[in-house]
Amino acid sequence: MYNLHDPILPGPSKKTRNYYRISSEKGRTTMASVKKDNRLTSSQSFMCVGFAGFFSKTATSPLEVVKIKSQVGTFHCKRGFCQSFLLIYHNDGLRGFWKGNFASCLRLFPYTAVHLTTYKKIVHLHMDDMGFISQWRAILAGGLAGIAAALATYPLEVVETRLIAQSCREPTYISVFHTLSSIYRREGFLALYRGFSLTVLGAFPFSIGCYAVYMNLDKLWQEPPFRFTPLQNFINGCLAAGVAQTLSYPFETVKRKMQAQSAHLPHLGGVDVHFSGMIDCFTQVVKNKGILSLWNGLTANTIKIVPYFGLLFTCFEMCKQVCLYRNGYIVSPLSYKLTPGVDQSLRPYELEEVKRYLKNRNFGSEESSIGNRW
Repeated sequence: MYNLHDPILPGPSKKTRNYYRISSEKGRTTMASVKKDNRLTSSQSFMCVGFAGFFSKTATSPLEVVKIKSQVGTFHCKRGFCQSFLLIYHNDGLRGFWKGNFASCLRLFPYTAVHLTTYKKIVHLHMDDMGFISQWRAILAGGLAGIAAALATYPLEVVETRLIAQSCREPTYISVFHTLSSIYRREGFLALYRGFSLTVLGAFPFSIGCYAVYMNLDKLWQEPPFRFTPLQNFINGCLAAGVAQTLSYPFETVKRKMQAQSAHLPHLGGVDVHFSGMIDCFTQVVKNKGILSLWNGLTANTIKIVPYFGLLFTCFEMCKQVCLYRNGYIVSPLSYKLTPGVDQSLRPYELEEVKRYLKNRNFGSEESSIGNRW
């Protein structure tokens, strides 16, 4: 799932200076605004984020399928984490591990665009005159931006859940568009936003978890946050995601059950409890399955964090290096070695203008020398 629980971009990097860095001012932890890497165009930044998200989600899709089936409560996940993979393979085949992945990847681009735009606006509203914003406000801004992005793309999340919950042998839905049209036609427009309130409610424990982790990072590493290496920032991101997702996980579990349940699907979508609303779903789950069942699929979700963020970081940096090489800032797409004589503070279009100017000047000099010889 790619929603407010998933950061859009990797954490701070000494090499790229492309994100927000953590610093200390007068003893209080703050998040300073650092200009994004102007060596990339807006379209290139967007493409890097989209490609990294697409690749990392596709690679970790089997774990996402097991997680969602565990949350919904289908029969595939009644025997534990390891047996779930065998049952899914036996009943749905190898393609069963990538059910709903296209819908999930399709959400990336509109989600990213809305999230980044909203986050930027909220952060700038709360910055002080020095360009600083407190840690909890920055995290809250991320939560609000996630809610706005989820609102814009929530129907695709419902589609993802339905496609994963159904059986490949007797499919009710054929494609993303067919799923959207079927749900709208049979169940109405509001069915495409069933369980959305749980996204809003889950944002609060998620933000608290992030805040708790980031407020104690200096104690964990015993050094100021602005000195963290890229590896430390990667570990920090994984820790924050693990804690935050664990705290907000019950809300996501109930949301997935609400998304999957439908009177028009066999066995009501395979949901392991029958309910009439959000509160009733919480009640039925705790009453019939026990309170720990609200964390069904947490193992798959936790295991997914490291490879997901690892691939996200790696793919983003690789894609960015290719763009920087094409723009002329580095000598090779395989390293960050800067091109000699190139002003790294110039924007891509400014660098092109400088190159064009130098080329024309050199061409004019050659013509002048030929004229003098004549």
